[in-house]
Amino acid sequence: HFFKRSSCPMSLTVREATAQDIPALTAIYAHHVLHGFGTFEYVPPSEADFAEKWRGIRELGLPYLVAADAEVPVGYAYASTFRPRPGYRYTIEDSVYIRDDQRGRGVGSALMGPLLERCEAIGAREVVAVIGDRLNAGSIGLHRNCGVHRAAAGAQHFGTGIGAQWVGGCHCLLFVSPPRSFRIARWAP
Repeated sequence: HFFKRSSCPMSLTVREATAQDIPALTAIYAHHVLHGFGTFEYVPPSEADFAEKWRGIRELGLPYLVAADAEVPVGYAYASTFRPRPGYRYTIEDSVYIRDDQRGRGVGSALMGPLLERCEAIGAREVVAVIGDRLNAGSIGLHRNCGVHRAAAGAQHFGTGIGAQWVGGCHCLLFVSPPRSFRIARWAP
């Protein structure tokens, strides 16, 4: 592997997300929409909209994982296509969201190892983290701890958050497989 694997805190279970997780995952995401700047959304999606996005990612054969404590979701991570053009077919984007009261407990680290392993298994070469708030030390640290090879700070005016506040962003790039191992992934166009 070209990335670092972190251990899972003893009380957490990392598993594939299911339809039964959608209400909890929607609530976790809603908190980030309403209280953070990383989503670039102003209104949280409905459970139906969230479920539609989850189904779309799963239909592409991409991983969508949940970290659960006593079967209660406390965070989730998924991979999505980076760009729709064929030239990007070996590059995917990761997203990680942690329940606010669980931040700093290792939930993100517990999710990233299995997520990156699944990305490698389906033929991804690179995983890009587009961190929507360049001041999000938790997300930047999480990706650095996983073995980011290169991180680029984005513009200070990357987009706007709630209240039209300008937010800077950054890109983190993780190599998950050697450059010469081009396998055709199930999700490739």
